[in-house]
Amino acid sequence: MLTIGVDVGGTSVRAAVADEHGQVLQTHRVPTPKSGAELNTAIADTVRVLTDCYPIDGVGLAVAGFVSEDRRMVRFAPHLPWRHVAVADELSHRLGLPVVLEHDANAAAVAEQRFGAAVGSRVAALVAIGTGIGGALVIDGEVFRGAFGVAPELGHLRLMPGGRDCPCGKRGCWERYCSGTALAATAAELAGTTSTTLPADPSGVDVARAADAGDEVALRAMDDLGRWLGEGLALVADVYDPEVVVISGGVSDSAHLFIEQARLHYAEAVTGAGHRPLARVRVAHHGDPAAMIGAAAIARQHVLTGPRVP
Repeated sequence: MLTIGVDVGGTSVRAAVADEHGQVLQTHRVPTPKSGAELNTAIADTVRVLTDCYPIDGVGLAVAGFVSEDRRMVRFAPHLPWRHVAVADELSHRLGLPVVLEHDANAAAVAEQRFGAAVGSRVAALVAIGTGIGGALVIDGEVFRGAFGVAPELGHLRLMPGGRDCPCGKRGCWERYCSGTALAATAAELAGTTSTTLPADPSGVDVARAADAGDEVALRAMDDLGRWLGEGLALVADVYDPEVVVISGGVSDSAHLFIEQARLHYAEAVTGAGHRPLARVRVAHHGDPAAMIGAAAIARQHVLTGPRVP
């Protein structure tokens, strides 16, 4: 059985045909339109490019936003035009195929638990570090979504009361200290104290490149990110006690610069440090295509079992 996973992002709509082993056979990408109607059309057209080449049984959409409990409606997506839109039904009608929705971090977690860094784990958490932090939890092969389908919002755990402002309305959220945005902010704060090759207003990518080149400020910013990652992982472990934590997202490309610091700080900060097993902290196997691979797997499960999805 072949299914299509679609990663609907604020910049591009990316679709992939995947088999039951998580192998990607073909992909297609288009820019993300601004209006909801245009976005639905763009997704449908992108899927049709692939259905013209392969016999497809279902489609899964990975969305960075709040998805309803029945996986049919997008309630809110900050970087997309949908607000309380029954996206799955609309696209299913257009395509003549079963369509199911999923949060993009959940989709990535499914890909890693079934085909990647968390294979065989009973309790697996995913921490997606990009512009902010996305989180997901898979327990006994089932995605944990909470009562209303929006859990777990790990990026907005408050690690520093009264700390950096967050767009969510709080202060001191985890993602304000551990993300691409945070990396840039920390480097900018440190730049006044040490000479650096960084530009005056660096991006997270600028900091990562400079750290790879040995820039002292960039390396200190990476070290700080690793410390905050470990602090947040300790909270995740205290609540969920996972076997594996998978670190994904764009910032994970620089994991070699901060992952050991994160592991060390996590081991020191977790409750019962030194007297309990620790989760294995691993870098994601699938990287950027993970949400598409996971969405395709979720679509396959949806086709096989009906409305209930993993």
